[in-house]
Amino acid sequence: MNKISAYFKDSYQELVEKVTWPTWIQLQQSTLIVLIATSIITLIVAIMDSGSNWVLKLIYGLFK
Repeated sequence: MNKISAYFKDSYQELVEKVTWPTWIQLQQSTLIVLIATSIITLIVAIMDSGSNWVLKLIYGLFK
């Protein structure tokens, strides 16, 4: 039980003293970057999905 309480005390100590938390502006900028990157990746995946769908329809159409 001593090890568990020591673990939580050390974890709390590290979060309070050693971790540097981002400022509100940095957090907003990081969030915006993540949203833009997610949108771009989603668009790329959607284009690849549509392209592969078109190619497969073309191939399946040949064997009808």
